[in-house]
Order: sequence, then structure tokens, then C-alpha cells
Amino acid sequence: MGKIIAVANQKGGVGKTTTAVNLAACLGVLEKKVLLIDADPQANASSGLGIDVNTVSNGSYQVLLHESTPEQAIVAVDSPNLELIPAHIDLVAIEIELVDTPNRETMLQSALSSIEGKYDYILIDCAPSLGLITLNALTAAHTVIIPIQCEYFALEGLGKLLNTIKSVQKIHNESLGIEGMLLTMYDSRLRLSNQVVDEVKKHFGNMVFSTIIQRNVKLSEAPSFGETIIDYDASSKGASSYLKLAEELIHKNKRNGKS
Repeated sequence: MGKIIAVANQKGGVGKTTTAVNLAACLGVLEKKVLLIDADPQANASSGLGIDVNTVSNGSYQVLLHESTPEQAIVAVDSPNLELIPAHIDLVAIEIELVDTPNRETMLQSALSSIEGKYDYILIDCAPSLGLITLNALTAAHTVIIPIQCEYFALEGLGKLLNTIKSVQKIHNESLGIEGMLLTMYDSRLRLSNQVVDEVKKHFGNMVFSTIIQRNVKLSEAPSFGETIIDYDASSKGASSYLKLAEELIHKNKRNGKS
């Protein structure tokens, strides 16, 4: 059975989509079969993988409404062992569309049940909010990765996200776990970056990934070319960081007997 991992943080600009796209690509390079689901109306994960989001007529919106099966919405991308369910701006209307739908929080969970066993990992790139789309992702997921940027307001809003995860565990998905907290945008030259690393590790200990994603201009450039960091510059610090994260994730799940 594949592992479903949501990449979530309601705070924007923390490297969430960068992590979802590049971790998915690196897992594929390491010969894992991966599906990335773009569950963000901004559709940055889709455009970052070279998809023209204006042409998407079948994607996560249709899957959430059960108007399409996941299999029908999957598109191929130019990255080994990686497939994508893209997003479109229409996804922004999903909160209204599902308002009167019974079991609206489990729409994605039930949709993914037909393909869960076909992949080693299914990654869900969540919107920067704690709305219904993110709630669906957390209900469908086995675990969640929480990116935290190494900047001044790093822990701002984190308590709210952790409370949401507890609520999901209590009401919708009791087996939901935290895969790990991922420190991003790290600059070793800055005292503040090092202070944030120390603070997060002090508070959360083993819940924090050993891998830290360094600030790297190539990571910012790659999406504008519709490429993952591996395709754009495999020798960059960004590529090295995400390959290391993928290896850590695989090792962790092997140790736990899940991969």
C-alpha cells in the first residue's frame, strides 16, 4: 500500500510547493513510483512541472467533486516515475460547491482509495490555508510534512496548524501522524537562521527532519522554466538538499516497515 503524505502549512511562502514538487521528483529519481496531487487553487505545483494550468479541464477540482476518477485526471510529466493530478483556479470554488455535501471532509479520501496501492508515495500539495481543501488532504493522508522557514516568524501560526491536525485526528482520521517538520530557506551565514533551527529542534526534537533545505537561488528559478530542481540543475545545493530529504524519508519508512 502506498503512503499518502500531505505537505501543509497555512502560512504562505514557507517552501511548501517547492518541497512537494522537488521531494516528489527526487523520490522518483530514487526509483519510487510517485503521484503528486496539486490541491492548491494557485496551481503552482502544476505550472512548476511544466503544465499550462489554463488548459487543465480535468484535475483535482473534478476529483474532489467525484466528477472524475483520479485515473482520469492524472497527467504525465517530464520527470521519471512521477505523475501529476493538476489544479486549476476553479478549485477556489470547492468550499462553496461542497458546502451541503454529506461527508464533505472525506471526498478526497474516498476518491484516492482506488489508486492508493499503485504508488509508493502520494504527495498532496495543500493550499496555504486551513480550509476545506486542506481538511480533505489531512483526512486522506497517513502523515503530514510541515515546512517551516528559517526566518523571524517561523513558528507563527504553527500552533493553529497543530491544533487542526489534532482535530482531524479526533474527528476524521485518527491514524494521521506527523511525518516531520522540515526547516527550509536556511542560510548558515545568518545568526537568525541558526537561532530558528535551534528553537524548532528544542521544541519538537525528533519530529524535525535531519535534512535542512538551504536557501538556493536555483530553487526559485526552476519553476519559471516548468522544471524540478533535479531537471534544472542537478548539481545545485537545492537538488542536493531535496535528494537528501528523499533518502531520509525512504530510510525512515523502511525502518518503520512502510516502504
